[in-house]
Amino acid sequence: MVPEIADLLATARVVSLPLTTRFRGITVREAVLFEGPEGWTEFSPFVEYDDAEAAAWLHAAIDFGWRATPPPLRDRIPVNATVPAVAASDVDSILARYPGARTAKVKVAEPGQTLADDVARVRAVRETLGPEGRIRVDANALWNVDEAEHAIHALAPFDLEYVEQPCATVEELAELRRRIHYMGIPIAADESVRKAADPLAVARSGAADLLVVKAQPLGGVHSAQRIVAESGLPAVVSSAIDTSVGIAMGAYLAAALPELEFDCGLGTVAMFVEDVADEPLRPQDGSIPVVRPTVSTGRLDALQADAERTRWWLDRVRRCHRILEHAVAL
Repeated sequence: MVPEIADLLATARVVSLPLTTRFRGITVREAVLFEGPEGWTEFSPFVEYDDAEAAAWLHAAIDFGWRATPPPLRDRIPVNATVPAVAASDVDSILARYPGARTAKVKVAEPGQTLADDVARVRAVRETLGPEGRIRVDANALWNVDEAEHAIHALAPFDLEYVEQPCATVEELAELRRRIHYMGIPIAADESVRKAADPLAVARSGAADLLVVKAQPLGGVHSAQRIVAESGLPAVVSSAIDTSVGIAMGAYLAAALPELEFDCGLGTVAMFVEDVADEPLRPQDGSIPVVRPTVSTGRLDALQADAERTRWWLDRVRRCHRILEHAVAL
């Protein structure tokens, strides 16, 4: 079911949330929130995504706001800390925002930085977490196969839990996985799932050991749950720098999976200076609760985007809504 556009726009609020640290090239995260029959929901595709890609995110918002979530199998979700491509000297202050987290996801392969920068950052994380901590690195598909193999060799001494999307294509992932198989370091696929025409191709090709799934880009909780089930691979539920509302969407997805072997990337509300929820879903004791947060009108007013950005986002909602209506009509 696709609600009427008037129903979406009736409660739509466009917000602009400042980040504590530059991440993915941005210092402010914008989102649209709607209130549906099931509660508040979120539409926040990154601004560079075209309407065809962004429409899946609107489908996810409708799914979470207008459809009951699957029955949860757990009431709290363990989460990882997220370490942007900061200097090694800044690692401790970043990790302090994630109290109790036993796992850290470390960004690597940042344009303009070197492998030496990555090694120093990962070393600092290992020193802070200690030998029992878990470290995963995320290259966001920015290495080629040779670069990835070289980098993984350099980072292997820090006992990596897995390497997320080291290369861009399924074929490259498969080749890299073949090359480093003897090292016992798993390969996780993210962009090869959420940005793919066929999100299951990476699993069928044997190109990854696990999937990173995000509710919004995969069309919602129910769609992402189905993809995980059909893949037959372990999954890590992650987020896209969402507000507490979007994080809740991910938490309900993680709560519905039969197996949850890995800590999830759902602690990123810690990256915001402010959030829309009265009780933001920031990590406590290394986890977040599976709840729909109460959204404060006062916070929505305080974080409201300016008139130009509000028009831009609402026009985007209208365009994506037309795409969904057309898909349903077919």
